[in-house]
Amino acid sequence: MNEITYEDFQRVDIRVGTIVEAAPLEGARKPAFRLLIDFGPELGTRKSSAQITVHYAPEALIGRQVAAVVNFPARQIGKFMSQVLTLGFPAEDGSVVLFAPDRAVPNGGRLF
Repeated sequence: MNEITYEDFQRVDIRVGTIVEAAPLEGARKPAFRLLIDFGPELGTRKSSAQITVHYAPEALIGRQVAAVVNFPARQIGKFMSQVLTLGFPAEDGSVVLFAPDRAVPNGGRLF
């Protein structure tokens, strides 16, 4: 594994936000949800595609806080433009488990 500097880490802008909308993403090659995440007044809401259908249902995601990289370029997923990368870890079966704070924190907070 290559080491990075603290300055390298600081270039990746990881923020916390609350999911305000979640629905199946039509046209994705792999099952995914389209998410609308509120990152607070500074960043507003952003869209994300997330392959988290194994462990989560759309209605259970509403109101849940998640972490996302907010400074990657937008990425086209089928007909959907994903603006942020929602973060998660692989379960034993390779499915995605969301990365989130264990307590509620203000939307838009930056990981450090």
